[in-house]
Amino acid sequence: MDGRDWYLVQCKPGETLRALEHLENQQYECYLPLVTLEKIRQRKRHLCQEPLFPGYLFIHLDQLDDNWQPIRSTRGVTRLVGFGGLPLPVDDSLVSALKMRCNKMLPKASLEKGEKVRITEGPFCDLEAIFEAFDGNERVILLMNLLHQQQRLTLPTSSICKI
Repeated sequence: MDGRDWYLVQCKPGETLRALEHLENQQYECYLPLVTLEKIRQRKRHLCQEPLFPGYLFIHLDQLDDNWQPIRSTRGVTRLVGFGGLPLPVDDSLVSALKMRCNKMLPKASLEKGEKVRITEGPFCDLEAIFEAFDGNERVILLMNLLHQQQRLTLPTSSICKI
């Protein structure tokens, strides 16, 4: 055990990335869990990364060896999260689990009209369909041959996968 623990840093609104950059420039080990999201801007889908916990990041510190004074005056930092005026350490297993999960959260590949998809949930599980369009952020419109006719289905994005 190296005596270092993870602590939670609260950042000023909208300045999480600035705080991360300035803390890393001061040679502190930090971790900002990011998730990749698909957002619609100007009627087009774009992938962007956003903090999993907006306004917070993790910092790895030793209570005895590290200098804690510059952290509070770092640009973008509000305070170290604690109780009774003392910063509380975050369990190492929580940060390790977050690192593993955030690495696995890859964005769903963008779909193009006419591509084949497989339905993975619900009554049509394991059937193939043709992607037609997105219906909002979390739903898709699919074309599927049912009873010798092409029918439109609207399903959650999470219940399909690209073939």
